[in-house]
Amino acid sequence: MHRTPEGARGFLIAVSLLGGAVLIAALGGVLAFGALQGAFPRSLDNAYPGYLLLLFSVLFLAPLLILAARLFPFITDWYYLLPAIVFLLAFTVYPIFLTIYFGFTDYTGIKSGKADRSTETQIVRLEGTQLVLASDAAAALRCEAQNCAGERLEVTSETERATVRVVSSSGPEVELESAPPFTPKFVYRINTFKYIGFKNYMGIFASASSILWPVFLWNVIFAIFAVLVGALPGLVLGLLLNNKDLKFRGFYRTALIISWAMPAVISAQIWQAMLNVQFGPINRFLGLLGSYPIPWLIDQEWAKVAILLVSMWLGVPYWMTATLGALSTIPDDVYEAAKIDGASPRQMLLSITLPLLRQPFTPLILGSLAFNFNNFGLIYLLTGGGPAAAGRPSTAQATDILISWAYKTAFQWDGGQAYGLGGAISVIIFFITVFISLINFRVTGAFREVR
Repeated sequence: MHRTPEGARGFLIAVSLLGGAVLIAALGGVLAFGALQGAFPRSLDNAYPGYLLLLFSVLFLAPLLILAARLFPFITDWYYLLPAIVFLLAFTVYPIFLTIYFGFTDYTGIKSGKADRSTETQIVRLEGTQLVLASDAAAALRCEAQNCAGERLEVTSETERATVRVVSSSGPEVELESAPPFTPKFVYRINTFKYIGFKNYMGIFASASSILWPVFLWNVIFAIFAVLVGALPGLVLGLLLNNKDLKFRGFYRTALIISWAMPAVISAQIWQAMLNVQFGPINRFLGLLGSYPIPWLIDQEWAKVAILLVSMWLGVPYWMTATLGALSTIPDDVYEAAKIDGASPRQMLLSITLPLLRQPFTPLILGSLAFNFNNFGLIYLLTGGGPAAAGRPSTAQATDILISWAYKTAFQWDGGQAYGLGGAISVIIFFITVFISLINFRVTGAFREVR
């Protein structure tokens, strides 16, 4: 009888076995789906549905789980982890792997590894490994290499498609490395992407003084001050509203929590309209007081101030609620004993309340720092990363943080998409975030064992 491994060792063994079974089943599903397409080809408009890939994977997974249960009987106690492992591999591990891989390629919206339909050219005839086209090959296919040498092409018929590689071209004739397995009618050039090593990373650090370090510095400042402008006022309000003798205390709590209850997407859009330089109600009100209009969202420094103000609006209710929740855990007997000893309200605040709030607030502060360090939504919705900053590309403007810089690079690079460069930036963000988190854990003693 197999004994169930205990503790972390048993967990790691179970996760490894189940994860390996899922990966093998997924590979088997892909191979089975490919074999089905090869054995019984269909027209491009009537392709096999994608859910068949999932079905094949499940059919492979079932016998693998039965086999694992016979070889390792204890694994059945861990089968409840199977859905979590599947989702972890599909939606976390796989995207991370792709991001790292793309960071070492020149993958873009154009160089996507797919056929460029704008290069469609009719095939007159196929003579062995030689295609005769209706027009000049180099001009019609817009080959980057001379005579299309080494280019990958996609040839199609009404029901089939195949990928072929070019040896050379001369006029309307194209010499292929191997003949297509069917008689094609049309040919397209494939916009391939390739492995480029550390070129993306070298490019990022080559311009680090004008892009990476300014964006990173503002990212750190934003994360720290977004926590401060929310936590300090929230703490004060929480302490004030904890007074049981305060009249209308329930009304104040409800009124102050409204901004937290409203979705941040809506709040950011409303604040963007309110901070409009010409038509925003805030500048109109300041104008009545004799003030000049403040360029909230068009000046680099004022845009950063505006972001912190909106962050305070969104963060204060959260910290107020957290303070009230933490204060409710402090026994009244502690304060009664302090009063008997002659302690003043100020002494009770400094010697009892604040020290007892430190422990529950530490993980909240760390979590808030991590959240604001990657607070893409607020930056993107309020300023879009703008206004423009001299010497920087449109993807790394004055209020862009690292995550918005990566997103805009991946999806908005010069009107296109630079997925490879965006992936490299994401990997750098990962290491920076891990480094900052380790410092936070070290300073706060989050990993320190309690004896």
